[in-house]
Amino acid sequence: MGDTARDRLSDRGSIPLRSIYGTSRKDSIYAAFREFFLLSLLLVDIRKFFADTESDGDRMKKTLLNRKKQNKKSDYYDYNLVAVIVLLVCFGLVMLYSTSSYMAEVNYGNDMFYFKKQALISAACLIGALFISKILDYHILLPFTTALYVASLILMGLVRTPLGHSSHGATRWLYIGPINFQPAELAKIAVIIMMAYMIGKMGRKVKTLKSCMILGLPGAGLALAAYILTDNLSTAIIILGIAVTLIFVASPRYAQFIWMAVSGVGFLGIFLALESYRLERLAIWRNPEKYEKGYQTLQGLYAIGSGGLFGRGLGNSVQKLGFLPEAQNDMIFSIVCEELGLVGAGTIIVLFLILIWRFFVIATHAPDLFGALIAVGAMAHMMIQVILNIAVVTNSIPNTGITLPFISYGGTSVVFLLLEMGLVLSVSSLVK
Repeated sequence: MGDTARDRLSDRGSIPLRSIYGTSRKDSIYAAFREFFLLSLLLVDIRKFFADTESDGDRMKKTLLNRKKQNKKSDYYDYNLVAVIVLLVCFGLVMLYSTSSYMAEVNYGNDMFYFKKQALISAACLIGALFISKILDYHILLPFTTALYVASLILMGLVRTPLGHSSHGATRWLYIGPINFQPAELAKIAVIIMMAYMIGKMGRKVKTLKSCMILGLPGAGLALAAYILTDNLSTAIIILGIAVTLIFVASPRYAQFIWMAVSGVGFLGIFLALESYRLERLAIWRNPEKYEKGYQTLQGLYAIGSGGLFGRGLGNSVQKLGFLPEAQNDMIFSIVCEELGLVGAGTIIVLFLILIWRFFVIATHAPDLFGALIAVGAMAHMMIQVILNIAVVTNSIPNTGITLPFISYGGTSVVFLLLEMGLVLSVSSLVK
């Protein structure tokens, strides 16, 4: 399809698709790589910090496993992190109401249907996260690391039973009485805690290729379970990314990661070749205007392109009026761009960068390696999920269902995200 045809596709008041799909697309790809590079430098800095600490992981091996209850809460508490979390939650609720009000009124006769549910869950979980961080010591998780890991596997397995529930063509939800949730979200926390414990237990042995392969098993196992049992590729990628990041931070050598990269590329090639629809997804990504399944991507690009620098104004989105599927979920960032423009999108990105920076600060000042790796795991989780969501929305990578943390609609995501934030704040409360 030529440029003229592309322009005809964008006649509803947005700027020509040529301008979105040409230079802007390249710029978005470059920006994504730039952001990934900068965040990678943070990981290298953390890596150097751990390498320079006393006896590498041996200190952790002594203090973590034989720890007594001598740690008392310090006077320090990361209120900066609390402020950023609250801002993101509030920003997310405002954008959720703006994005979902029209479709909520059409489908449920209540424009606050999505907003009320998200607001109640967010408020309760935010209070719970602060309670966890103030009252509970994160070391209480040490005896339960294996149990938490096994529980996440069992819960994902239950999705394949009559307790599982399908929605939007995927079976990912578990219904137990009045409670329904996605067990794959628990797996993200489970892999962080499990690997933090294993790395601390291994100590200096982490530097060997064999140890790195052993460390990779929990992450690979949960990632495989998330993909096979819950049909959730995006979550599998996030879990695997968290695992690789933690191994990278803990290991003082680089050679094993070359082997991991080569193996990963080979596996990716086999993975794509096994099912034809995966190659089709790549084709849709390259030319979404040629395929019916590229409709969502195109509508998202229209929204981004029509927003300009300052946007149409809060609540004035056109694409949310039934044109953009799942606008309140995976594609909410495109509505942010349409209503608030580049300024609003940049504000969200800056807030996430500050959040990641606070994780970095907590990780480098944590009282032990277990706490440091919890913060690093949360940082990796946030980095990967935010980058993937924005990359999908801007069509920088093939489309895969992934939410924007704190912003997209989803009760399960909010619950486990804020639980994770509570653990990181608990680590910060023991900083001396």
